[in-house]
Amino acid sequence: MDRTAAEKYKDRVILLLALLAAALVLGAALRQTDAAAQAELQQRVAQETVRFHVLADSDSEEDQRLKLKVRDAVLGYLEAEMPDAEDAGSRIVWLRAHTDEIEAAGEAALRAEGADDPVNAAVTTSYFPDKTVAGMLFPAGNYEALRVEIGAAEGHNWWCVLYPGICFDGAVNVVVPGEGKEKMKNVLTEEEYSGVTATSDFKISWYFR
Repeated sequence: MDRTAAEKYKDRVILLLALLAAALVLGAALRQTDAAAQAELQQRVAQETVRFHVLADSDSEEDQRLKLKVRDAVLGYLEAEMPDAEDAGSRIVWLRAHTDEIEAAGEAALRAEGADDPVNAAVTTSYFPDKTVAGMLFPAGNYEALRVEIGAAEGHNWWCVLYPGICFDGAVNVVVPGEGKEKMKNVLTEEEYSGVTATSDFKISWYFR
């Protein structure tokens, strides 16, 4: 006996609803898988990098100018004194042992400009949002960073990636040394490196968060 049109329509509706439910379940599973992969990638990138931040006392034009003076002084000290490191962990150990000298370099720069703000330096673990630097994506998550605070540290900050070294070669127009790029490529898997590399252009300037 032939089925009625109403029964056939009901079957089609049930089939469509089943397909929709399956698509929603698959989409949720894919999103969970993608989130897990992103979190794993962030952890790997964080293990292999050290960030560098200089926070201004305020957002006034003068405090922002002084921030760059401190930045230049600290980078000059690091470039002259910091030994080569084979990994991010070794660099962090050295930075933690030399925060007094880093603070002194920053304060000397301020005193030369007639400012009496204190400078505080520490290696901290902080949460940072997604950032694309030099064609490389640094996924949102926790990273270790050399954090240099000027005065109340309530102004915008200058930042870069200290290890692998992409802060040197001039303070304002920074160019990633080939060695730094190769280190990132060597410590990440090919898939991970492809995941963080947005472009092949590794030139960067200074950034604000």
